[in-house]
Amino acid sequence: MRRFISLSLAAFTLIAPITIKAQPAAPTAGKPYLVEWVYRVQYGHQDEWWSLFRKYQIAALDREQQLGYVTTYTVYGPGLHTSEDSRWDYRIVISYKDQPSSTHESEVLRQLFSDQQTLHKEENRRWELTSNHYDLPIHIVDPHAE
Repeated sequence: MRRFISLSLAAFTLIAPITIKAQPAAPTAGKPYLVEWVYRVQYGHQDEWWSLFRKYQIAALDREQQLGYVTTYTVYGPGLHTSEDSRWDYRIVISYKDQPSSTHESEVLRQLFSDQQTLHKEENRRWELTSNHYDLPIHIVDPHAE
């Protein structure tokens, strides 16, 4: 048993530095900041959800791009179906100019939509139709970096 623990610790010691090196640095101002939004929509409500998403979120992303906060964004939909536990309906990968640029959505929505009551009502409806969602900061990993 003692030998197993020693071998396990030795193996961990050899692996740990690689694991630590592989973790990306925290995003900072001046560096592009990538975020992936992932949505799963309740069955039968994709059209309504997409209509609301385009009305508010795509409009906000377009305006943030015009203002220079967003450099690019891409909307993805699945090509085939998967099991329910891994199903997603929309993935939006957004490249912000830097991390602070990712904090302007609410101010842009206020500028674009003067009727805030309707905005909140319709965005609440979109969230009712969303069965799963997460925002995930993502990092480009250089496979050749030491």
